[in-house]
Amino acid sequence: MHDPTTYGDTLPVRPFIAVPAALALLGLGLGACSSSSHSSTSPTTVATAGSSVTTGSSGPTTTPPTTAAAAARPINHVFVINLENKDYASTWGPGSVAHYLNGTLVPQGVLLTKYYAIGHVSLDNYIAEISGQSPNPATQSDCIKYTEFVAHGTGAYQQKLGAGCVYPASVLTIADQLTAAHLTWHSYQESMGVPCRHPQIGTIDTTIAGVNHNRYVTRHNPFVYFHSIIDGGACVANVVDLSSLPGDLASAATTPNLSFITPNLCDDAHDCSLVQADAFLQQWVPRILASPAYKAGGMLIITLDESDNDASACCNTPPSPNTPKPGGTGPGGGLVGALVLSPHAKAGATSAVPYNHYALLCSIENAFGLAHLGFAGAPNLTCFGNDVYR
Repeated sequence: MHDPTTYGDTLPVRPFIAVPAALALLGLGLGACSSSSHSSTSPTTVATAGSSVTTGSSGPTTTPPTTAAAAARPINHVFVINLENKDYASTWGPGSVAHYLNGTLVPQGVLLTKYYAIGHVSLDNYIAEISGQSPNPATQSDCIKYTEFVAHGTGAYQQKLGAGCVYPASVLTIADQLTAAHLTWHSYQESMGVPCRHPQIGTIDTTIAGVNHNRYVTRHNPFVYFHSIIDGGACVANVVDLSSLPGDLASAATTPNLSFITPNLCDDAHDCSLVQADAFLQQWVPRILASPAYKAGGMLIITLDESDNDASACCNTPPSPNTPKPGGTGPGGGLVGALVLSPHAKAGATSAVPYNHYALLCSIENAFGLAHLGFAGAPNLTCFGNDVYR
């Protein structure tokens, strides 16, 4: 059984919009990450008509109007790779065994030295990256049993109040946003095999218990925790095995606007060493960087879901309404770091601006002119700015 005080799921600014700003009006009110002293320029903003009122267990809560910025960096394809369960020093420090990552890739991009995970263990971090939803007791435990999320209202910043694994269809993800904006997305899951693989509602997730011979795990595939995705054909069409990626990279037209890439349980360094994860990056990252989509102004972010040894946090994230300590023993998932590569990003640079997984979501949404979901729209959260982009 998982020990919640042991990290690592050991079980078993706003500088640009790359599409027309009008797309941000699709489906939702506009979201925002706040400007800060390191922001690039004063952005053009579009405001919602008024405050949104949501209800929670303590009665109505008013969320202030939010804004979205508009500028002109044409980032039309974003790639995200998550590794697993390593602290900042292990991954990015001078003694790191990830030689390709640090020796070849870091000099080409911007190393974010104050990038934090948002909780423990794994699943809550992945869910935050695509929806802005904060941890609840079930996702903090990696949803050993694949249950419905039982909701009793909606709090500030679109936080669904309650607990459980599979969120109701009213809770949207960036995948839903992209679809509404006539943009494309894929979740590429190594070793998944059949598309959209997940347990039946109400059953035990057997990929957690150590009987998963091919090392695919549901908990690292956040898209299958949302009814807005699994209830229709979108899941089978878009949540696919990693083996589909090379063909999709052949042209910009066949490359999804968002590619969310998850290595298997060995290649992400969860069950194996960073040497294995480094080999995975050396196999796949050159293909991404050589692709027409990336060369035309794409962006690749490499990060880790959580640290293996601390529960610190950053970024003025509001308290989670569903759990007092998202990190089990503290407010977050610890310092993990991230690397941003793009023709539009600085090369060989570092940034000490605090970021987290909600800021990643905010920054990706900015790239596509989308509203900010959940805590990606919280006040005082900083999205990628002039510290990242050139």
